[in-house]
Amino acid sequence: MLGSQLRKEWPLAVVWSSALLWLFYGTTWSSSLQTGTNSALALLWVCAAILFSAFAVVRHADVLAARLGEPFGTMILTFAVISLEVLLIGSVMLQGNEPTLARDTMYSVLMIVLTGFVGLCLLLGGIKFREQSFNLQGANAYLAMILPLAVVGLVLPLYTRSGSPGFFSPQHEVALVVLSLAIYGVFLLLQTSRHRSFFRQSGEEHGSLEEHASSLPSWAHLLMLFAYILPVIALAKTLAPILHQFTQQLGLPSSVAGLIVALLLLCPEGLAAIESALNNRIQRSVNILLGSVLATIGLTIPAALGIGLLTGKPVLLGLDSPEMVLMLVTQALCMLTFAQGRTNMLQGAIHLLMFGVYLFVVLDSP
Repeated sequence: MLGSQLRKEWPLAVVWSSALLWLFYGTTWSSSLQTGTNSALALLWVCAAILFSAFAVVRHADVLAARLGEPFGTMILTFAVISLEVLLIGSVMLQGNEPTLARDTMYSVLMIVLTGFVGLCLLLGGIKFREQSFNLQGANAYLAMILPLAVVGLVLPLYTRSGSPGFFSPQHEVALVVLSLAIYGVFLLLQTSRHRSFFRQSGEEHGSLEEHASSLPSWAHLLMLFAYILPVIALAKTLAPILHQFTQQLGLPSSVAGLIVALLLLCPEGLAAIESALNNRIQRSVNILLGSVLATIGLTIPAALGIGLLTGKPVLLGLDSPEMVLMLVTQALCMLTFAQGRTNMLQGAIHLLMFGVYLFVVLDSP
């Protein structure tokens, strides 16, 4: 049993070998990417290796989630994915001069989750089960955090007096880091102790999630999480120049880079949410998806600002007008969708409509 469990870890060899090859030869290879085809193949290789890591991280996090129950299970999954997000954004920021990448990635995460993955979960779950119910108090707690943090982080920089348009001043950056971490700490206190029942479906008990078959102890799964996360550091260092060359050679908008990074991070988590919806566990889908957006807004923005402050690299956070309008409409839609405690396929179709609008706005960017 133990041998078969270890044989499942074959992606570890692929990920580490790819990371080491790009670590030693990445500079030479990146400078030779003179055509769109070569850039696309290099990008495909690096993205595939990062996806292997992301799926493995989610697999091990799911085992721990099943053993711990909600809300701790979803928290482990969220923090594992957020660590990958911070590594990717931080490495790309340090390797290249891309002041908009953090903004574009966080905006893409917000829009892909709240329109695309939420839409798919509600549509597929509605087709299969007609209506699905979730804990209204938990969803409201997530949305009450997401709306102000998103507006403060991605809209307010356009209107402050001391910073340049779209940028916070250093003093405001420090204040936002402290305030975001403080309010996220309060939310964790509510989620893990005082109001844990908000994030469980009615009648759900501790440890009710179906545990993935595994003969490994919990500490081994935690160790494997770090084993898959570490090579992402080397892979992320090569991602910046490849992404830049790929978008430049194909004439794509710069915001497409943020879309690609966001999709890399969200695919495993999004598929886990869709699987839960198809198993009539829409509460877990809500926890995964809204928790992912909240962690991105509440933790990744402070992390990006902290990296910018320490390295002296400017971090552009203010959205352009079309993106700002679309983000606010999407959040208003989420308020309506999660206001009743029950979901259906029509709500999912409306969210997917907004996902389509998001895609053509991204491709219409300069």
